[in-house]
Amino acid sequence: MNILADIEEFARQAHGDQQRKFVDEPYIQHPIRVMQLCREYTMNLTVLSAALLHDVLEDTTVTKDKLFNYLQDVMKQEDAQKTLALTVELTDVYVKRNYPKWNRRKRKYAEAVRMSKVSAAAQTIKYADIIDNSLDISNSSSDFKPTFLHECRTLLEVMDKGNPELRKRAIATVNSFLEK
Repeated sequence: MNILADIEEFARQAHGDQQRKFVDEPYIQHPIRVMQLCREYTMNLTVLSAALLHDVLEDTTVTKDKLFNYLQDVMKQEDAQKTLALTVELTDVYVKRNYPKWNRRKRKYAEAVRMSKVSAAAQTIKYADIIDNSLDISNSSSDFKPTFLHECRTLLEVMDKGNPELRKRAIATVNSFLEK
């Protein structure tokens, strides 16, 4: 089995029976699509691995230590460190659990400021994440759609270090759904 297939299986196990919020499908389909989008722009193993793992620390019981121990078993030490670092960069810090007295707008603003400072590789993955999430929510009937899409637009305005072509694609995707 190759490294990405191993990591995909790890992510699949970590997400377990989680379902996507706005689409009726297993959660793992989202990180797989994010990785596939990234693969259209880069073949970098750590970027593709982190794309598969980008929600594991945020949405599952997997800890940083457990993830790092796993990664060291399937890839070189340096790649394991880079993959973990990217996954950590992509894990929301300003969440309700950690900032219960902050409203959503304040948390999302702080997160946007934080994301503006992360690595180009992490921003590239986030562009793909935004594209996939925007497609999912835009095909739903959720009243949350405009709020979410405006939050994505704000992120894209401040995240300008990642792959420029993928960023352009993410901006076009979000804008097309906001215009509907």
